[in-house]
Amino acid sequence: MSQARHHGGGHALTRLSRNRAADVLRQLRRRVAGQLAAGTPVLPVLVVAVVVLVDLAGGAGMIWLPLLAAGPALAATTNGPRGVLCAGLLAAATGAALGVLHGAPARELAAVPCTLLAVTAASGLASASRGRRERVLAAVRSVAEAAQQALLQPVPETVGPFQVAVRYSAAAAEARIGGDLYALLPTPYGIRLIVGDVRGKGLPAVGTAALVLGVFREAAQDEPDLLAVVGRIERSLARNLGPDDFVTAVVAGCPRSGDLEVVNCGHAPPLLISASGEVRAVEPVPPAPPLGLRALSGQEPGLQRLPLTVGDQLLLYTDGVTEARDHTRAFYPLADGVARHVSEEPARTLTALHDELLAHVGGRLHDDAALLLLRKVTADEPVPVLPG
Repeated sequence: MSQARHHGGGHALTRLSRNRAADVLRQLRRRVAGQLAAGTPVLPVLVVAVVVLVDLAGGAGMIWLPLLAAGPALAATTNGPRGVLCAGLLAAATGAALGVLHGAPARELAAVPCTLLAVTAASGLASASRGRRERVLAAVRSVAEAAQQALLQPVPETVGPFQVAVRYSAAAAEARIGGDLYALLPTPYGIRLIVGDVRGKGLPAVGTAALVLGVFREAAQDEPDLLAVVGRIERSLARNLGPDDFVTAVVAGCPRSGDLEVVNCGHAPPLLISASGEVRAVEPVPPAPPLGLRALSGQEPGLQRLPLTVGDQLLLYTDGVTEARDHTRAFYPLADGVARHVSEEPARTLTALHDELLAHVGGRLHDDAALLLLRKVTADEPVPVLPG
């Protein structure tokens, strides 16, 4: 009985030891995972290990040891200064150990660690400089995001009698804003919106876009006539733009009492999509010059009225969409794409169009692109009868 109890106690101790060993292994795995997540220079350590294996297997003496410098150099591209220092110290210690193992002379034995430490110092400086640049870039991107929110304010999904969806893509992968602009807002005179494209790129184009949007938002709330809104934008641009600068734009409004009003100033014609799925371009009549060039041409923009029934949609866009080319230099056929992907949900329609556009160009646009889609879902609000 006592022997049986002894064996049973031994099994219990064995299970306890196994459980403790499993706990230790789990803790070790968590620590290793935490170190990897914290930026431990895993790849440089692997490089050092490979150099050691090659050196020991080849038996070629000190010939492979200079390759240990690849460890801290590689760490500079992926890790911070602390990771570079760890990789450098590991490489220097490994080089010294291999030198002793191969019986290298004292001069060579000292040269290898000194060389590796010098490479480590240079790599650490490069890593610190890279870190500063990354922090500056992150700050610039945050400012760009704030600027985008200030300029291209979010558009509600439903405004008045319309469902609305917007898609905007800047050509530069690092950018958040560009020369394309859009805005939609309710006013005392109904829904008003603008979609435009500034000539040029970079910060000057962003500044011009900010000017146009600021004037539009102010004038849209004050001016009862849509042409007066366009006139205020024109006068502001004439005072602030250079002689070669201009903005193409479509300004539209939906008064409480009727049809959609459209003023096209040298911009790509909107696409009108009927409830049955028919797509046609709304060509400007008469054609008008872009904003900022009226004084040179002497032409006045005209006001078009489009009857919209429930289920009809209007797509406004910039030339970054229609001038996008594939590998054969063929333009993207927007009207055909709309006919293929039109649905009763504007957001889903624009998502399908945007995905197809990116596939057409091979994954990256070479110009800013904006899409704004309106779908009429309810009848017009009745016009209030004023007391005589």
